[in-house]
Formats: sequence, C-alpha cells, structure tokens
Amino acid sequence: MLLINHSDFELECGTDEAGRGCLAGPVTAAAVILPKDFENSVLNDSKQLSEKKRDLLKSVIESRSLTFGVAHIFQEEIDSINILNASILAMHKSIDKLNVTPEFIIVDGNKFKPYKDIPSETIIKGDGKYLSIAAASILAKTHRDLYMSKIHEEYPMYNWKQNKGYPTKEHREAIKKYGITKYHRKSFRLLPEQLKLDL
Repeated sequence: MLLINHSDFELECGTDEAGRGCLAGPVTAAAVILPKDFENSVLNDSKQLSEKKRDLLKSVIESRSLTFGVAHIFQEEIDSINILNASILAMHKSIDKLNVTPEFIIVDGNKFKPYKDIPSETIIKGDGKYLSIAAASILAKTHRDLYMSKIHEEYPMYNWKQNKGYPTKEHREAIKKYGITKYHRKSFRLLPEQLKLDL
C-alpha cells in the first residue's frame, strides 16, 4: 500500500517514537516534515521493514525532508515521569529541533499533549498510513538502534546490539545472571515474578 500525506497543510509534521517497551536505554522520538511531492514505494511503518531497508530509508529521509529532529529521553527521566510522559516529551523535543515551524502535527498512537498552539491529531497505526509518520518511525528506530549498539560495547553480555533493550528471553536471563546496569529502567518490571531475585 502506498502511503500518502494526511492533510493539505504544506508543513505537515509527522512524529513517532521507538523503544517504549524496552527494559533498557532511552525512548527516542523523531519529527519529520516532508516535501509535498515526496513519494517512496518502500517507506512504511519501521516495524514492517528489514534493518537494511530502514538504514537505506534513513539516508533518503534525512536528505530529502524539509527538516527533521530526533530526541532521546533517557532511563532516569523515564523512571521519574513514566514511559507515556517520556514518549510525549521525546516527541515534543524532536519537534523543537525542526528548523521550520509545522502548521499541523500528526502523531502515531492515541496519546499526545498539545504542542504550543499548533493543531495536532493522533492516529492509531498512523505509521502504516501516512508518509510523515512512517518517516518519523524510521528515524526514531534507526537513531535509537545506533545508540543501543554503542552502549552494547560497554555491556556486551546483554546483547543490546541484537535485542535493542527489548525484553527478550536472552535479555531477561542476562539481567538474572548479571543484575542491572545504569541503562536499565528501574521503574519497569525487569524480571517476571518467578525470576525475581531476593535483593
């Protein structure tokens, strides 16, 4: 299915986040304004694409967008304000980084807080429908994956290069064996009940 623009606004900004369900690392959001004539037959929700395709699209989006912004909210802040607020804050901060003010903001999902006085709309599964949200989903995912690969070097036993901090069986087993790191979200249930350690 070919994705489309959502509105007639010249400066429609799409925003999305990645890493919400992870046990470690930041939640990362991106905001993207694409030119009105932008077309790409491969662009889709980042979860539907291979890593290779996401990496190719990342450079296409970054070179062809009118403007884009990416922001990380790290684990300490996630623990302090909760993951939903952190996700929305990451989106706001990514919009802050745009060098053009959007006229309209479309958001993947169903939760958002108003950004300044710019009209916005939340769209469930928007990353599989609209170009600018799909583009934001690609940038959020690829930038976060790069960060997780970087901190993997520091703690290779958790294999973040592969699992990106998501709660895989391997990641949980590593937490059970080695404990947690400064990158883990302490407000998350890091181990299922039966694996709980008596600390």
